[in-house]
Amino acid sequence: MNDRLPPELRPVLNESGLEVQPLYTAADVEESGGLAMLGEPGEYPFTRGIHRLMYRKQPWTMRQYAGFGNPRETNQRFKYLIANGQTGLNVAFDLPTQIGLDSDDPLAEGEIGRVGMSVDTLRDFEVAFDGIDLAKITVSLTINGAAAILIAMYLAMAEKRGYDVKQLRGTAQNDILKEFIGRGTWIFPVEPSIRLVGDTIEYCAEHAPKYSPVSVCGYHIRESGATPAQEMAYAFCIARAYADEVIRRGLHVDEFAGRLSYNFNIFGNLFEQVCKFRAGRSLWAKIMKEQYKAEKPGSMWLRMIAGGGGGGLTFEQPEMNIVRGAYYALISALSGAQTMALCSYDEAYTIPTEYSARISLRTMQILIEEMGLTETVDPLGGSYYVETMTNRMRQKMEQIIAETDAQGGIVKMVAEGSIQAKVSAQAYQMQRDIESGKFPKVGVNRYRNDQEEDHPVEFHPYNEADARVQIDGLARMRAERDEAAVARALDRVARDAQAGVNLMPAIVEAVKAYASVGEITKQMVKVFGRYREPIRF
Repeated sequence: MNDRLPPELRPVLNESGLEVQPLYTAADVEESGGLAMLGEPGEYPFTRGIHRLMYRKQPWTMRQYAGFGNPRETNQRFKYLIANGQTGLNVAFDLPTQIGLDSDDPLAEGEIGRVGMSVDTLRDFEVAFDGIDLAKITVSLTINGAAAILIAMYLAMAEKRGYDVKQLRGTAQNDILKEFIGRGTWIFPVEPSIRLVGDTIEYCAEHAPKYSPVSVCGYHIRESGATPAQEMAYAFCIARAYADEVIRRGLHVDEFAGRLSYNFNIFGNLFEQVCKFRAGRSLWAKIMKEQYKAEKPGSMWLRMIAGGGGGGLTFEQPEMNIVRGAYYALISALSGAQTMALCSYDEAYTIPTEYSARISLRTMQILIEEMGLTETVDPLGGSYYVETMTNRMRQKMEQIIAETDAQGGIVKMVAEGSIQAKVSAQAYQMQRDIESGKFPKVGVNRYRNDQEEDHPVEFHPYNEADARVQIDGLARMRAERDEAAVARALDRVARDAQAGVNLMPAIVEAVKAYASVGEITKQMVKVFGRYREPIRF
């Protein structure tokens, strides 16, 4: 029983299960562990930020998620966003591309370009990024199961346009373990999937050392039902699994860790979200320094994109998502994110329109230009509440990591489906709590006005003609390319997959010959097989 809580007040727990006191003092900070892990911005353990001056020197990158239809349409949206002040690109791919299918595959029917850009061959990348300066606009590829192929395409496209790949910056999501937990766009079984992630890290460390081949996504684990503390802890477990895979190959941690990045979610309690990032930053630094013996400060940095989670948006009263989005952006800025990708208000039900995407972009620009969020570093630092909760969140994350390790580690738990079962059960309970009103959601179970709920919403139309353009383009490419070169390259992919060597050189050769995503995937499926999700009751 908490004797500090007046009897008329009920206990309040945040989503991570930590009790929130009605008042915090310096004694609470000391009792929770004190300021030993605070430090200075830009110095270990980086609780206050990975750079000394943070946004005072350079604001966060604004990288809205975009992509739909065929590459030509997506190119137009990219140029629209850049013209409106966006400083990075975050590319969405359609479902067939994500699971390694070509547009002319019967299984792709009805999904070509529906929820992202359709990509079949290197030619599609050449069209999508035409007229975009890759030295000024960094590009993030939101792709996982087929990530090795699309990383190869991006590097090949940049090289063909004359860029020095060793100087090229950019990011691929390429986090397959969270796909098994959350989104489900897997292709191969767990072990060969991890091997492919290792191949991309190893290849980029040598050939594209400024490119970030992995962005570990606590984001989707959170969307799938994880608490904020679990989101961070499971992401760190996944990052360790990838690091272990590469270290087994003989690389030192400082050869690759500086290019690992993270994608995190923001929705829910403002202070819990800020504290999870401050705690996570110091915990990741501690893991890299103490467990992996990293020496370079950059190897210990928690480099992250964060700016809003679609799971926090509502179909009901969608205009309120503009308000939610503004708070998500505020949280991201207060948390010290390097990049923001702010969800648009209509993402609860459709692909964002140009209008809604511009509102999100303007929201971030208002924080920079009008609200003073770039003027000082870690403005909530020193708050009794924030420092106490940061310490508590770090302890909670360490507890979750220890429990995961005790059960055999994240790879084992993902392979057997136990992590998936846990977060799915939590998601089910959260939905029950929203439906019952136990968990408040404005416009959903609070302050509803049913007379206003039947308002029209604008859905992004699916265009069959665009799909036909993509299929016809693939047919033309197959007619124009050197089929003998394609056959040799595809044969090498299969041989290298069987031999257990790094697959990236073979995949790069194949994409340069204009082999398709589906053709390359099929060669690997011959060796690796396809993943079958375990069913747990």
